[in-house]
Amino acid sequence: MKILVTGGAGYIGSHTLVELLEAGHEVVVLDNLCNGAREALARVEQITGQPVSFVEGDVRDRVQLDALFDWHDIEAVIHFAGLKAVGESVAKPLAYYDNNVAGSLNLCQAMAAAGVFRLVFSSSATVYGPEAPVPYTETLPRGRATNPYGTSKAMVEQLLEDLCRADERWSVSLLRYFNPIGAHPSGLIGEDPQGVPNNLMPFIAQVAVGRRSHLAVFGDDYPTPDGSCVRDYLHVVDLAAGHVRALEAMSSPGVATYNLGTGQGYSVLEMVAAFTAVTGQAVPYQIAPRRDGDLAAFWADAAKAERELGWRALHGLEAMMADTWRWQYHNPKGYRLRVTDAV
Repeated sequence: MKILVTGGAGYIGSHTLVELLEAGHEVVVLDNLCNGAREALARVEQITGQPVSFVEGDVRDRVQLDALFDWHDIEAVIHFAGLKAVGESVAKPLAYYDNNVAGSLNLCQAMAAAGVFRLVFSSSATVYGPEAPVPYTETLPRGRATNPYGTSKAMVEQLLEDLCRADERWSVSLLRYFNPIGAHPSGLIGEDPQGVPNNLMPFIAQVAVGRRSHLAVFGDDYPTPDGSCVRDYLHVVDLAAGHVRALEAMSSPGVATYNLGTGQGYSVLEMVAAFTAVTGQAVPYQIAPRRDGDLAAFWADAAKAERELGWRALHGLEAMMADTWRWQYHNPKGYRLRVTDAV
């Protein structure tokens, strides 16, 4: 199939391109590069030996979308494009609703006009809300999100469910991510956050490589075994493979929702210890006050994805840590400079 991947130059998008190309699909990437890098696409081509068609643009630009669908014989869309920082969403809610919700609406309208009705949507476990019992299962209702980022994901899910009820031509998969970490084992592509990282593992890796002095652990008094927050971390390569399985498994109209996680929770302090044990790199940390909106613990029940998609996470914590460090060590400043470029 020929797949349009919006946001394909970003962290999860670039890893999904590798999985798509290695599975025999063609790809076209649409990305405005606000959270992505053109260099990531060049490295995807290096890993796979296959070309990546790239259009620099925005899902909110209907004229550009119509031209893209006219030019390329797109059969399905994987939709990653959007803003993704929880804290920033609290400060800039309008930007998140504009990019994430209005952008998705615009994309669906352009798809319908082009006769393309297969969509895999990048959603989030945040849609379950703070009151949901763990482990999270897909049968739980969407909860009340604690930030505009989570609300924007829930709104797009509702939009897509309504669309599928109204028009039986649509087939949609909603993929609810837990906490993707790691990098491609080649060390060529990985997570390259702009500014201060919002997620744990890139922060740990930047401390280990000397870009930051220490890690802040937000709270050590949660009702967890060691007092720090517990999350379900999965390897980004496993997550990327889940998108290909969801795409290839589409066989009937309507919406299918899947959790993509390991079903295993690890605390922040356990992650720090595991990183040091695997890499030998010390990660100094300091305990900081709790952050507003952080939950004590949550993890996935991913049995449905295994049952219906034949997907499950294959990479363990050791591989997640080793691949994170390989990427960060060889790319201390992300895509801006590789160690091998400097010698």
